[in-house]
Amino acid sequence: MKKKLLLINPSNSCKTGLSLTESSKNPPLGLGIIAALTPENWKIKIIDENFRSFKYEDADLVGITAFTSSALRAYEIAKEYREKGIPTILGGIHASMLPDEARQFFDTVVIGEAESIWPEVISDFEKGKLKSVYQGDTVDMDIIPIPRHDLFHPRYMFGVIQTSRGCPMDCDFCSVTKFNGNKFRQKSIDIVLDEIESLPHQFICFIDDNLLGYGQKSYDRAIQLFKGMINRGIKKSWYCQASINFAENDEVLKYAAESGCKMVIIGLESENEHSLAAINKKINLKASRDKYRKAIKKIHKHKIAVLGEFIYGLDTDTPESLKKRTKYLIKSPIDIVLTTLLTPLPGTRLFNKFREENRLVYNNFPDDWVHFDLTEVTNIPLNMSPEKLSEIMSQSNRRLYNKVVIIRRFIKTLINTKSLATAKWAYDSNLNLLNIVRKIENEKTVGLSKRA
Repeated sequence: MKKKLLLINPSNSCKTGLSLTESSKNPPLGLGIIAALTPENWKIKIIDENFRSFKYEDADLVGITAFTSSALRAYEIAKEYREKGIPTILGGIHASMLPDEARQFFDTVVIGEAESIWPEVISDFEKGKLKSVYQGDTVDMDIIPIPRHDLFHPRYMFGVIQTSRGCPMDCDFCSVTKFNGNKFRQKSIDIVLDEIESLPHQFICFIDDNLLGYGQKSYDRAIQLFKGMINRGIKKSWYCQASINFAENDEVLKYAAESGCKMVIIGLESENEHSLAAINKKINLKASRDKYRKAIKKIHKHKIAVLGEFIYGLDTDTPESLKKRTKYLIKSPIDIVLTTLLTPLPGTRLFNKFREENRLVYNNFPDDWVHFDLTEVTNIPLNMSPEKLSEIMSQSNRRLYNKVVIIRRFIKTLINTKSLATAKWAYDSNLNLLNIVRKIENEKTVGLSKRA
């Protein structure tokens, strides 16, 4: 009789955060990889709280992944199984950053990339010798199997692909370098293309932190990938994340567009050079001098929309500078704007700095991890109170996310890209963000009334 492995993707039970609508949710790719690495003599099921709340199911072994904002929920679920004597394992970025905390709530903690040690974990479990901690190493991307996409919930709108890991940028607020290393590792093109062809989805998302990478070799690889999609006749619309250097190479843009790229997400963070320098975002400095206009214009030339991510609450920010940022975002040629609050996540230099300076608004962990979802003020800014920053963020949301502004952006995107399809993609993305922001502001209002 097959043993049962239950894999669980918990969600923050207190707040919606940035995952309100189906188009804003991504399947738990890590769980799909773990499922693919598990021997065939196991029965595997994924319970995904993006679509339905967890209800207890019997299992021989339970594996859970969690981001920081969903860590408390992971601990709650694990408790049910531990009380029944069923072994529990936690992996993912939060467990890797805070393994000592995670060990208080789970039988076993996997630190780092699980691909290198999951076969050992399963073998140890079958021998009755499961360890309390496993340390994974960074792995060659080519040994990672195609995830079990068939186990993901069918309502996910986007198929997801990861073609690379690691980042040499090491920004102060980001934990990617600590989790995946500072070397850029990439999958072979044919393996990526095979996986893309295996997906039934019309829309796909490359969830690499930076699909393009850095330097000429990375540009050549990206061009090879996009040409491969064209040559194989893969007709899918897609988006990706990249740095501002996505705009530097005309061939990259040409073949990205021809292979189906409709949107690129770029972490622009701030239009202010001083702010970018303060958070070690060096790659953006040159482009920010003309307020990113040249880079965006080059991307628009190839009928690709730009989603610009901006942070509110940097140590260099003042109430006046944030109001200017909002005004800049309304007038800028950026097609879709995503604003988040500076959030010190565990494992980052930013978190350590704020903790040492006693600037964390919340510090009753693990209960308070629910607040660390990028939509709530979690630290004390240098130039204003937390309450003032929250007020300014709400004002900004009302100005940036309303139907009049969204329609104006649609018209600008249509004019700038000369593509109705791209303008429609950007318009739908903006409507999605409008719904998310409305929900966030409503949750904020409910939270304030409860505290009152």
